[in-house]
Amino acid sequence: MLSELVNRSRALPAGSKLLILGAGYSGSTVAALTEALGTPVLRTRRQPDGNANTLPFDSTNGIRPTREDLQGVTHVLSTIPPERNGQDPVLSQLLADLLTLPLNWVGYLSTTGVYGDHNGDWVSETTEATPGQERSQRRLACEDAWRNSGLPVQILRLPGIYGPGRSILANLRDGRARRIIKPGQVFCRIHVEDIAGACLHLIHAANRGERPSLVNIVDDHPAPSHELLDFAAELLDQPQLPSEDFATASTGMSAMAQSFWAENRRVSNTLLCKTLGYRLLHPNFQAGLRDCFLQDAIKMTTRSRQDPRSSNG
Repeated sequence: MLSELVNRSRALPAGSKLLILGAGYSGSTVAALTEALGTPVLRTRRQPDGNANTLPFDSTNGIRPTREDLQGVTHVLSTIPPERNGQDPVLSQLLADLLTLPLNWVGYLSTTGVYGDHNGDWVSETTEATPGQERSQRRLACEDAWRNSGLPVQILRLPGIYGPGRSILANLRDGRARRIIKPGQVFCRIHVEDIAGACLHLIHAANRGERPSLVNIVDDHPAPSHELLDFAAELLDQPQLPSEDFATASTGMSAMAQSFWAENRRVSNTLLCKTLGYRLLHPNFQAGLRDCFLQDAIKMTTRSRQDPRSSNG
């Protein structure tokens, strides 16, 4: 839970202000942790929610924060994906303004997809990036652009992201889950709270002079998707779903779904966890899914209490 992460995390240095570009699922979790520790956060959205700390940023329509909006920012995290033309919207719209700021750290959330297919073998930050998917090729191009931006950038490569409200538990509840078996296939993943915890940990590491240009943020246990599904079924007290052979199941998959199954790799977190000393809050899918189950249950109970239709009166 975020409260546990708060208890084991440290606030940014006094006088810090974090700018999160793209306050989606991951960005909002980083913001929540940072604010809970007492550091002010600015965040951008295409359509601001009325919060004074939320700024408009829509590169498609030329809407962007002003230089005055960004005054006082010392740290930046960009979660915004590449545009269809492969350009990074932050660099094309805001680089000149960012270069005027006294930035101590800039993080760019990328993807482990840039490693490409390795037939289930382990990859690390020293492995050459050979992306096979077009979307991963765009990500690698944006990584290069950030590295050449003149900003103090650290590239953070992420696998599949899950967390409360966004896990295999939801798919099971909704009847959308399928137990597909592809022998030898594994997937890597990370709980959204560990993205937040790792970001703050990496900022502190950079402050003490430990700043590798590239870090994988993944949990300890790459695993087949059906293992997650079976564990989730246990948590929900549901029967195990029937197995489907990948060769048969793939014929009805979308091109996007097939692309996820086309690559197989195990991504090492040795640099993050051993060298830089980050301790994962959710080191494997069992711990992560238990947390999701608990948080989902709390949220559903809260909603039920707030819904007047649930009252017997």
